Amino acid sequence: MADSLNFLLNEDISFDSFGRTQLPLVVTNPNLEDNPIVYVNQAFTRQTGYARSAVIGRNCRFLQGEGTEKAAVDLLRRSVEAKEAVTADLLNYRANGEPFMNRLVIAPIFDGSGQVQYLMGIQQELRHGDRSDMAEQINTQLMEVQDRVETDMSMIISMIRQQSNSTSVPAEYAALTRRIETLQLLYEEMKLSDMQSNRDSIHMGSYLSRLCCAIGHVYGRSGIRLNLQLDPLDIPIETASRVGLVVAELLTNAFQHAFERIDTGLVEVRMTQLSAGGLRVTVSDDGLGIPNYMTWPDTTTVGGRMVNGLIEGLEGTLQLGRGAAGSFITIDVPAGATLTR
Repeated sequence: MADSLNFLLNEDISFDSFGRTQLPLVVTNPNLEDNPIVYVNQAFTRQTGYARSAVIGRNCRFLQGEGTEKAAVDLLRRSVEAKEAVTADLLNYRANGEPFMNRLVIAPIFDGSGQVQYLMGIQQELRHGDRSDMAEQINTQLMEVQDRVETDMSMIISMIRQQSNSTSVPAEYAALTRRIETLQLLYEEMKLSDMQSNRDSIHMGSYLSRLCCAIGHVYGRSGIRLNLQLDPLDIPIETASRVGLVVAELLTNAFQHAFERIDTGLVEVRMTQLSAGGLRVTVSDDGLGIPNYMTWPDTTTVGGRMVNGLIEGLEGTLQLGRGAAGSFITIDVPAGATLTR
């Protein structure tokens, strides 16, 4: 893992492509000396004023200052050392020295064997009056986010840890970053649903539209068009999280591999409701196509195993088709599927 940290410190990994979410988030590695930061999103850099390059590899204590209460710091330190979840309010300082009151929720992220691999910190700046009038509401909302982050990230970490030892560190972290940000977009849609008093589902068309555009921005290039045809459907949150992760894998794969040595092309994502109330999503391209000799998903890769596991958890089906040009992959998710972990 020390090599992983060195890579993050010395190489130029761009998280800007997806990091436009509103939830300040930081990931640390408690298995390395001094529990250094290995990831922050753009919301964190906006809140604190620190550039990503200035915080990666450092312990989060640099946000503290002379006005930070020792009791809150001691609580955090004990919980981090024990690798346990904790919520604490403490005075932090931005890069320009401006103080702000921060409610910090820390959630441990476990691998498939039950070992803590990362600690994820979710932050909420407390404005004037929040501590007295809205503290309980803010705490409840953050704890709900923590529970979902812990559950979803545990699933992803478990799948990533199953990959072969030959997988390079850069590829591992690039994939992990994409999957973290896929879930962050989901949490933003969840927040909107909460505001509209619709806590059990999200607007799937809006979620997939933002997700696909973000991936296209990162992996697309001149000459490759992205077309979206998404019905306005409301989907249960548990289903949406899994479908979103699958679509992210399929779309990234299409952009990365379908147009090698091809200057122009089309990638399409379609979502429709099945007559029985289920969901159908198709990701297609008019590029090289998946060769006839190749089985897909490729279960020797993390992405392939992840797609298989997510589809099985949805009680859904995945079909690969080959057209005159390119390939199309269709996933069907039945209505009322019993989701499994």
